[in-house]
Amino acid sequence: MTHRTPTPSSVATSSSASSTSASSTSPTGSARPRRGAHRTAAAALLAGALVVGPALAASAHVRVSADDPTVGGYSVLTFRVPNESDTAGTTAVTVDLPTDTPLRSVSVEPVPGWSAEVVTGDLPEPVAVDGGELTEAPRQVTWTADPGVEIGPGEFQRFVVSAGPLPEAGTDVVLPATQTYSDGEVVAWDEPVVAGEEEPNTPAPSFTTVAAADDEAATTDAEVTTTAASTSTTGGAATEATDSSARWLAGGGLVVAVAAFLLALVGAAGRRRAAR
Repeated sequence: MTHRTPTPSSVATSSSASSTSASSTSPTGSARPRRGAHRTAAAALLAGALVVGPALAASAHVRVSADDPTVGGYSVLTFRVPNESDTAGTTAVTVDLPTDTPLRSVSVEPVPGWSAEVVTGDLPEPVAVDGGELTEAPRQVTWTADPGVEIGPGEFQRFVVSAGPLPEAGTDVVLPATQTYSDGEVVAWDEPVVAGEEEPNTPAPSFTTVAAADDEAATTDAEVTTTAASTSTTGGAATEATDSSARWLAGGGLVVAVAAFLLALVGAAGRRRAAR
């Protein structure tokens, strides 16, 4: 496939030609400001092309979106397949399904003008599922265009499947795809995407599963209950300590009062004897 992107030299040449034309038909005093304006505009256009170009290329990748990626559930997976060729059409799309976390049930949504096939096969290794072992599962889905049908240049097509049950929360479900063109070219969308790194040229479609809302709520409730119990225990211990301190203070105060009373009596008796 070919992508034609204006080169910096061609942009500069066009800008220069425009500047020359403008200066030949303008008064001498205005020629220089116009030439500067054209240079500024050309630089802005070039910068815009450099910024927008990669963004458009990235948006043209084969992508997958899951309407509900909740663990244990069944999700509608939508594959968005754009045609990146300027001269050929897309005639077939194949998606490889995971074998380490197999999807036991896969069904396709009909697409007018396309036939779909879900291929089931043996897994490389048995996978433990619900107390048993799974030895085979859906391995691949292929959509093939009918004669005269294709995804043409500048077009895209959505292919939809329902799949599940989904694996445990936090699992990256990677679904490599292969795109076949009418001129025989085959593009493999299978490069892994690494978090924090630049996206590769042909990234594999993928999505990440999430925990169920009930599980998250249960975890939160358990944390709150544990915190409340800890607070209650601490509060009870503090109350007991306070009560004990109060009792000791009260007892100590009584002892001091009795001692003061006895001292007062002794003092009074001494004064009476002195008076005699």
